[in-house]
Amino acid sequence: MAGHTQNEITIAAPVDLVWEVTNDLENWPQLFSEYASVEIISREGHKTTFRLTMHPDENGTVWSWVSEREPDRETLTVRARRVETGPFDHMNIHWRYEEVPAGTRMVWTQDFAMKPEAPVDDAWMTDNINRNSKVQMGLIRDRIEKIAAERGASAGLTD
Repeated sequence: MAGHTQNEITIAAPVDLVWEVTNDLENWPQLFSEYASVEIISREGHKTTFRLTMHPDENGTVWSWVSEREPDRETLTVRARRVETGPFDHMNIHWRYEEVPAGTRMVWTQDFAMKPEAPVDDAWMTDNINRNSKVQMGLIRDRIEKIAAERGASAGLTD
């Protein structure tokens, strides 16, 4: 069995701003509440290889892994995958952005499978990712909408 999640949110901000803020990897610790640090390992064309380190969990464990991320501005999509998979057999992530009348719809799709020896199974991780994605997307929406208001960047949005 494998896990699959898809979560989305609409952000009342222009797609250019949403794209800029969410693809600024070095700023992710200020954008996401779960990340303590981002270390850029390499850049090759549009592809970035980087290490994400989370804040300690409730047991004091600090999780960290290496991922690759490749944005495609023309198609408003990003493909990412974990290079250091940890408890995952694989983890592939697809971000899609879409201009909508209320601003920008951002959709995250994650396809993954847990290793047999992982401490949790695919169903548990699916529920966890769905819960956490909603929290993180809400924070991102609030932070980007604040930036948009500060920049006066809501122009062009319609009801």
